[in-house]
Amino acid sequence: GSGGFRKRKHDNFPHGQRREEKENANPSSALMTSFKSFQLELDTRHDKYERLVKLSRDITIESKRTIFLLHRFTSAPNGEEILKESEVKLDAVRQKIKQVAQELIGEDMYQFHRAISPGLQEYVEAVSFQYFIKTRSLISVEEINKQLIFTAEDREETTNTTSNSRDKQPHTWSLKVTPVDYLLGVADLTGELMRLCISSVGNGDIDTPFELSQFLRQIYDGFTFIGNTGPYEVSKKLYTLKQSLAKVENACYTLKVRGSEIPKHMLADVFSTKTELIDQDEGLP
Repeated sequence: GSGGFRKRKHDNFPHGQRREEKENANPSSALMTSFKSFQLELDTRHDKYERLVKLSRDITIESKRTIFLLHRFTSAPNGEEILKESEVKLDAVRQKIKQVAQELIGEDMYQFHRAISPGLQEYVEAVSFQYFIKTRSLISVEEINKQLIFTAEDREETTNTTSNSRDKQPHTWSLKVTPVDYLLGVADLTGELMRLCISSVGNGDIDTPFELSQFLRQIYDGFTFIGNTGPYEVSKKLYTLKQSLAKVENACYTLKVRGSEIPKHMLADVFSTKTELIDQDEGLP
């Protein structure tokens, strides 16, 4: 009647009849076999995704530890030992990336990109930070990808990969950092360079802030060419990059104008105070 609920089509069938049809389904039929194969494929893909997430988390942690180590370069009595130790840590990170490359053999990397992207960004940040300390320049994405080409050391290593690609197992693995991951890693690098500037001034190094100011200005100019045409994450990082540049330029201004008035052991405190004021003005946490 009017005002009543409209019956659905399958409500005309008794529940008992549907239960019998479910029980009488042939598990060896072509349809059931297809669904079982789909289930196995999806489970395998989900398991691989979770393994990649764990590897990406390990890469992020080890890369952060490398960055913390490199910040001791300005205060360490022997900087070469710091660089050697950082290289050992980065080699360990590359071994994790090698496992990622092995997991992606025969797969489309972009289907698993969200799982590995955070780790690759942090690795780019660590490698570019070490490269800048060594050469005072920015490492290219081609140079980073050259370091991510791996070869099999023995036969046992080649047999530890997935069984699907065992017959077609290559002897080399490679993983390419995408341009977006590279840009996001370089954007995060600017924050570490800003911290390097403040710590350098605290150690009495007055030349480094001016070098960092010019370097960060070049990076910022490069990012402005991308503008809003790039991915959303890149435009979001551009604001943080601008803040890091402003803090370094403020440090250079203080050194140039008031450097002779402020004792060297108090310069770092003055920069830290002004940095907090800038953050408050911009509404940063």
